[in-house]
Amino acid sequence: MSASAVHSLWTTAADPISKIDAPKIEYGQLSPTLIVVGAALVGVLIEAFVPRRSRYWAQVFVSVVALCAAFAAVVALAADGYGTTKAHIAAMGAIAVDGPALFLQGTILLAGLVGLFTFAERRLDPAAHGKRVDSFAAQAASVPGSDSEKAAVRAGFTTTEVFPLLLFAIGGMLVFPSANDLLTLFVALEVFSLPLYLLCALARRKRLMSQEAAVKYFLLGAFASAFTLFGIALLYGYAGSVSYARIAQVVDGTVTDVDPALANTMGNDALLLIGGAMLIMGLLFKVGAVPFHMWTPDVYQGAPTPVTGFMAAATKVAAFGALLRLLYVVLPGLRWDWRPVMWAVAIITMLGGAIVAITQTDIKRLLAYSSIAHAGFILAGVIATSKDGVSSVLFYLAGYSFVTIGAFAVVTLVRDAGGEATHLSKWAGLGRRSPLVAAVFAVFLLAFAGIPLTSGFAGKFAVFKAAADGGAAPLVVVGVISSAIAAFFYIRVIVLMFFSEPRPEGPTVAVPSPLTMVAIGVGVAMTLVLGVAPQYFLDLASQAGVFVR
Repeated sequence: MSASAVHSLWTTAADPISKIDAPKIEYGQLSPTLIVVGAALVGVLIEAFVPRRSRYWAQVFVSVVALCAAFAAVVALAADGYGTTKAHIAAMGAIAVDGPALFLQGTILLAGLVGLFTFAERRLDPAAHGKRVDSFAAQAASVPGSDSEKAAVRAGFTTTEVFPLLLFAIGGMLVFPSANDLLTLFVALEVFSLPLYLLCALARRKRLMSQEAAVKYFLLGAFASAFTLFGIALLYGYAGSVSYARIAQVVDGTVTDVDPALANTMGNDALLLIGGAMLIMGLLFKVGAVPFHMWTPDVYQGAPTPVTGFMAAATKVAAFGALLRLLYVVLPGLRWDWRPVMWAVAIITMLGGAIVAITQTDIKRLLAYSSIAHAGFILAGVIATSKDGVSSVLFYLAGYSFVTIGAFAVVTLVRDAGGEATHLSKWAGLGRRSPLVAAVFAVFLLAFAGIPLTSGFAGKFAVFKAAADGGAAPLVVVGVISSAIAAFFYIRVIVLMFFSEPRPEGPTVAVPSPLTMVAIGVGVAMTLVLGVAPQYFLDLASQAGVFVR
């Protein structure tokens, strides 16, 4: 064959694909996520190039500026109408820019900013060898108790990598509830899960317990990710696409153009039901719903308390956002299949979390089981399958996240010689020793219990009302009963703090820097504002309650 013939074959084969369309990315609408991820990359560079003594201040500065800028970007997008009239699908179908996405992103960014203040706290532990230290290990790579760890403590090292890890986690969480195809969802899941696995292992005190928590979280999280990925594969086989809108069309039977290669498996209901179940299972794991809750108490107890507070708040917000979008946008045609299952999950989650919490003797485990019960209450709003259901869940998540971070910030203050005193017996008489700290913690506990004039009451009322209007009245009855059970153990802690005699060898209350004071102050302020005057925020949530399809 002559050279010219080969050349002509080459050109004719190459001709039809000579033009590859450039991807169309709306950078302005994705700016909150891009700002946070960009700052995380800057944080990695700071670790590499900035001298050790300056890293802490550089990281805190970059992180705070990035989270404030990203929040400002979310507010600007919402003010520009992207939450309502201009809501659409951006980044070539990968990301939804709509009301729920912007509301959840704003909540995650504020929770991340308040969580960042607890990460940066350096006054609680006594100074080690003349250097102030935080809650994180001196050198994460050294074996607990080894000579290298002791040398790192003597040198006054601190793990400043926690700040870029926190930003990467927040970046993943911003994409997770706004993902509009299953692959974006999975990538976001991994981007926010992996930094959390690492952060859980970095406690300065009780390092072995912290590492055990991280390993449990990692192994169970890997199982959940595997279920999610398997579910994505089955749904792709069912619909021939990973796009939310396309899968919803195939479920509804409104799809017209069928790829002949996929015609045989498309519309196979077994793939749809098993795939949908596996995907929802992965999300319920992240939410901490029974029976996928086994990691929660161990991880909450073992992880450094600032990480626990951030994780308890922000992960719930991101995971419930993704769950809402999946059920309301992708699988509304399957409502009769998933609602009964979700009923069962919500009931056992509410009752299981509330009943097991009564037996707990550690304050962090008690808050972990309380968070499981709250996952059940929020699921009641998800089951409502109405616009009110979405907005009530958004409002509940906003209120709950600030109460949670505030409560865990208070836990960091109560200390004895071994670090944080988390055993409940140590909290006896705290109200006489430090009335202000005990009073603030009591406010958070009353909010968790859903007592009127706190954000917890407004949130529960909104969720239960939406569930009742959506035909789930029996679920509301179970919710009220489990709220009453839960109120018992919250009130028990308050009684223990104010009406017990303080022990002579009891813990002390550390005086924090302004950072933790701001975190706790924001928590109290949001708890009272959302409880006393919730209407503005309820209106905001109801404006943001419509998903773009």
